[in-house]
Amino acid sequence: MNHQELKTEYYHQLNLGKEALKNNNFEISFYHLENAHVLGQKHILRHTISHYWMLVFGIKKKSIKEVLGQIVRIVASLLFTFIWVPKGNTGGTNVSPIKILPMRNELKKYF
Repeated sequence: MNHQELKTEYYHQLNLGKEALKNNNFEISFYHLENAHVLGQKHILRHTISHYWMLVFGIKKKSIKEVLGQIVRIVASLLFTFIWVPKGNTGGTNVSPIKILPMRNELKKYF
């Protein structure tokens, strides 16, 4: 799998997440935003964009925990993306920001 295919799938997952969020399909939205996070977490801009959309998700869902957690994660993504990211981490406040997670089966082919 090459870099362009990973980038294309990142934006595909991000757009699926944004579209589901627009329709208030929160569970589906978050799943796709998590996928986008995993695909983008080694690239500073894509990593930060995925956290931004999780912040928007938190605002729309009225989740103080998600909003505050994503603000911290946005700052961390800007500071630490080039240093270290926990492989497979889905990026939401439902998991530790430093926990390495098993890669979802549908994303394995991109790594």
